[in-house]
Amino acid sequence: MGVGVSLSSLASAVAREGAIGVISGVQIGYDEPDFLSNNNEANVRALKKHIKRAKEFCGDGILGVNLLTAMKNYKEMVAVAVEMKIDLIISGAGLPLDLPTLVEGSQTKIVPIVSSGKAAALISKVWDKKYKRIPDMVIVEGPEAGGHLGFSKEELAKNEFKPLEELVTEVIEAMKPFEEKYKKQVPIIAAGGIYSGEDIAKFIKLGASGVQMATRFVATEECDAHINFKNSYVDAKKEDIRLVQSPVGMPGRAVDNEFTKKLDKGNIPVKRCYDCLIPCNPATTPYCISQALIQSVTGDMENGLVFAGTNAYKIDKITTVKDLINELCEEANSYL
Repeated sequence: MGVGVSLSSLASAVAREGAIGVISGVQIGYDEPDFLSNNNEANVRALKKHIKRAKEFCGDGILGVNLLTAMKNYKEMVAVAVEMKIDLIISGAGLPLDLPTLVEGSQTKIVPIVSSGKAAALISKVWDKKYKRIPDMVIVEGPEAGGHLGFSKEELAKNEFKPLEELVTEVIEAMKPFEEKYKKQVPIIAAGGIYSGEDIAKFIKLGASGVQMATRFVATEECDAHINFKNSYVDAKKEDIRLVQSPVGMPGRAVDNEFTKKLDKGNIPVKRCYDCLIPCNPATTPYCISQALIQSVTGDMENGLVFAGTNAYKIDKITTVKDLINELCEEANSYL
């Protein structure tokens, strides 16, 4: 949901309705006036602004911030979120092995995103040994998610991956020894390709404590993205949802558009490097992902990358967060 797709508007609306609203922290200062000249300070300032704004509008709702482990300013952004008393920090795109020490002394919960039971166990083992704590929650993101995926391009192309149902069961089992040691339940959250209330009910019955949804919430009035971005979901057909290669070395899932067609023909020269992600080398990168995501979220669909989940093509209208959550809850309850 980054860059700029889920900020204070969407996150606060979701939190107001009783779910957890999540602000995307990656390049969050993209619309600050000094973003190009003072990237780091612009991002820090914007993160503070959006957390403050979301808290003002969400009442007693729960708010989180998603910060990519691969961000070069990761530690500083975590510190800012903690300073602003965010309820939880979610981290993927790498193993957040030192996250516990970054939130030490605060009430902020820490939530890693994993794509296997092995990763969940590794993170928990390191946190247990070094920091005497385990995750407060674990998000299991499967292969049908939008954006960056924790699977290789070869696995995805050949369908050689475990379905989300199997991954969720695997992570539940992997966390049991740690739950027993710390005598507490660690909620397991299913994510990636979850579209309907029926899907929610399926994963609850499987043992998950909840689900993470992103794609459905793009097509809402409160979503922070430009209307052109939202309409790219509404207008998408099934065959338009495709894989792309990200400069950070992982595949991603996006809506096919003029930008992805240009990528198919070769690299898009990087005119300016934001120096934002650890794995990205401006000399060899096929394109600047920050620029591509900023272009799309501000409405330039010809030059922008539009990340989306597998089921984005099913969306046929823009609704409100309240109506969407009511619909999902009613449907989930009917199946439960």
